[in-house]
Amino acid sequence: MNRGIDHLVLCVSDLELARDRYATLGFTTTPPAAHPFGTGNSLVQLQGNFLELLAIVDNSKISSATDKKFSFGDYNRAFLTRREGMSMLVFEGHDADGDRAEFLAKKLQTYDVFHFERKATLPEGEKVTVGFSLAFVTEPSIPDAVFFTCQQHAPEYFWKPEYQNHENGALAVTETVMVAEDPTDLSRTLEALQGNAARSTHDGALRVQTARGDVSILAPDHFESRFGAPSPGSDRPHFAAFGISVRDIALTETLLTRNSVAYRRTGNTLQVDPKATFGVHIEFTQAIQAVSKP
Repeated sequence: MNRGIDHLVLCVSDLELARDRYATLGFTTTPPAAHPFGTGNSLVQLQGNFLELLAIVDNSKISSATDKKFSFGDYNRAFLTRREGMSMLVFEGHDADGDRAEFLAKKLQTYDVFHFERKATLPEGEKVTVGFSLAFVTEPSIPDAVFFTCQQHAPEYFWKPEYQNHENGALAVTETVMVAEDPTDLSRTLEALQGNAARSTHDGALRVQTARGDVSILAPDHFESRFGAPSPGSDRPHFAAFGISVRDIALTETLLTRNSVAYRRTGNTLQVDPKATFGVHIEFTQAIQAVSKP
């Protein structure tokens, strides 16, 4: 199955500071919400996918992982002891149990499906319950990156146009960029996650075209050549950047300049310094065509 990018988990130490910083970047963020397992989040809803700003809010609620049970809170808490940044890549899911069965059949390291609910605040202030089922995949050789699928049980409460209107003109996540010494080492894992997705390699780089957005894996020197700076992560494979399409790149640039956000322009893209985005590069690109909505 070719699974599109659902959302990115961006792990931060201070959720309110992250919300303020992303507002400076021109994003609209949802009101903070708490998970029943010790983490809290605020979202940047886009057209078809979203960003999840995530922090630890209650250590007492975080459980330990087992061979059968993945601990979302424990993994992200450990991630924050190393750095802030993108900790997880999430693909769209419509049947979490089916996803897990498929991952098992493909001999991926997976876990029991995780079901949970949380309260969400609608734009008009009403409190509602949203529910999710998650199917996790880890790879021992990639301890700094986790993948999972996310099945939503109340999408009518989740996706709201008011939260998808951004001053910077953001439309969608169009690319996630990983860094690895040998990008082809990740080929088997991504192929098993993505099934019949189009894959290509060029000059050592690996690109997987999903149903919504691409996943690119670059060697460290290729990443530095593209972004003008070393990857913000470790020597192990990790998530280092993501791309956002915008309606009008000139208006986005005007906003970044007005808000004193450090960036560099290369061609028709604007690359924001990871110091301004909690350990991950953001690349804004002019949209070529309309983006599909969920």
